[in-house]
Amino acid sequence: MKLNCAFLILVSAMIFSSCSNSKLKNTDTSAPEKDDYYVAAYVWPSCHHDERFGDMLWPEGIGEWEVIKKGDPRFEGHYQPRQPLLGYGMDNDPEVVEKWIDMAVDHGVDLFVYDWYWFDGGPFLESALNDGFLKAKNNSEMQFYIMWANHDVKRNYWNVHKFKDDTSLLWDGAVDFENFKNIVDRVINQYFKLPNYFKIDGKPVFSVFSSGNLIEGLGSPEEARKALDYFRDEVRKAGFPGLHIQQNNGGGNIMSQKEASDFSERVTKLGYNSVAMYNMGGTKVDYLAYGANSRKIRAQMDSVLDIPVFPCVSIGWDDTPRFPAKGEDKVVHYHNTPESFAALLQKAKEYTDNHPEQPKIITINAWNEWVEGSYLLPDMLNGFGYLEAVKDVIIEGKYDRY
Repeated sequence: MKLNCAFLILVSAMIFSSCSNSKLKNTDTSAPEKDDYYVAAYVWPSCHHDERFGDMLWPEGIGEWEVIKKGDPRFEGHYQPRQPLLGYGMDNDPEVVEKWIDMAVDHGVDLFVYDWYWFDGGPFLESALNDGFLKAKNNSEMQFYIMWANHDVKRNYWNVHKFKDDTSLLWDGAVDFENFKNIVDRVINQYFKLPNYFKIDGKPVFSVFSSGNLIEGLGSPEEARKALDYFRDEVRKAGFPGLHIQQNNGGGNIMSQKEASDFSERVTKLGYNSVAMYNMGGTKVDYLAYGANSRKIRAQMDSVLDIPVFPCVSIGWDDTPRFPAKGEDKVVHYHNTPESFAALLQKAKEYTDNHPEQPKIITINAWNEWVEGSYLLPDMLNGFGYLEAVKDVIIEGKYDRY
């Protein structure tokens, strides 16, 4: 594998609010010097020993690194296992996260969106945020917000090596109203009040990954709306002007006319303020086709909603470490390069420029999704290539390179 001179220099140097809702006007005076773009990278906080469930899920004590290290190639040229350039650091180690923050800010990423779970009456994988990011000495240089990521989890989903073919349900992502009230209290008092929690128009942003589980746990769309209204009331009681609730649409897909209508109706009924995506959706083996399809998904959502839709750009997709039966047809691999990513990031930037009535937020999947083959962090194959692509497009404006 080839490492260019610029990359080697980088390695040696680095190892050792306010906006409104009608589609939201951006008026934040504290935005970084990059024409007010907010680049938000998702953080998958699995690579540490979870206090509540670590012994059960990942008994080696290193979180999901246990699974990532066992990734095996399924076809010629398949890059498995993924190898982080900076080593297998724990994501709840503040010294590790301090390096993350320095790298992120230097390359134009100024927001971390932390996946956050509530299972069996309490938090799961919370230490990455509490002990890693929030104890990092330089965390004030970066903003963050939470994506409540609850989804159903089968026993063998997060560690197929331990649970083999056991597809029985380990956790149901739905929560009842009593648990929901505990969640509301926790996030308001533990996170929203922090000065670097991301806000739009002074309103803390809270993303919901699964509207389906939200509705299921609370009983109906009407009860879910009541719960979200309760959340808004509690946030106002805490001294904020309100709450910005974002639906995270996962990857999304091209919808039929009825599906699009139902989607729009549900977003309206639940009172969401914006829609984002966790990844690009509609996985294709060719990254160029993957990206083109994602732009169609985004355009369709934008056409049926009257609230902001924020663009998402994925690095790639390869979750074969979790699934022994998956092969070449399930992996994004053709044209899966930093240059292709940069071209798509430029298109996302143009999309935000064409929507001046909303904040210029671009989400990236992801900062560290090693187990799904989608990460900005440097690895042994591309070095700092993906971070440099973000810097080129967002900060330097080197559009003509791509």
